[in-house]
Amino acid sequence: MAKLTLQEQLLKAGLVSDAKAKTVKTEKRKQEKLKLKNNVEVVDEAKLLAEQAKAEQIEKDRLLNQQKAQEAEKKAIAAQIKQLIDEHKQPQDPDGVAYNFTDGNKVKKLYVSETMRDSLIRGRLAIVKLDKVYEVVSCEAAEKIRLRDPACVLVLNKATANQDNEMAADDPYADYQIPDDLMW
Repeated sequence: MAKLTLQEQLLKAGLVSDAKAKTVKTEKRKQEKLKLKNNVEVVDEAKLLAEQAKAEQIEKDRLLNQQKAQEAEKKAIAAQIKQLIDEHKQPQDPDGVAYNFTDGNKVKKLYVSETMRDSLIRGRLAIVKLDKVYEVVSCEAAEKIRLRDPACVLVLNKATANQDNEMAADDPYADYQIPDDLMW
């Protein structure tokens, strides 16, 4: 059984006329002669468009993969922050003393025990935010959270012993005691 070319098959099916087949054949022959004679490459537009589309698709896939990796990294960081808060959160005292702090441009209030309030002021404890919930954690945990997402840490007072000593030496009111019952 002899194999027919595509052109012969189209002619036999009646999809292409003899005249059209001859013109296509002559154009193809002319391009080949021109290519051989002048060493000129004939640009195949379909091939060029296919390569261009393939390159665009590869770039689009690369950007999509990069975006997915960033989203996965954000989810992993959020999970790490949640785990740190859950492990290090301190119990709050609803009957305790109110501690006021700011979240953005709003003043919020958290009820804590007197010792926790003192630790918050001295910088041993910190207040962090996770999904509109405020928790009190140790300053070490707050530093770890700050490394992952600084926006989660709302209150972390830094007062070192050196700063306290320097301030005490220069403080003109050092001789005056602050009453314990003074509330701001």
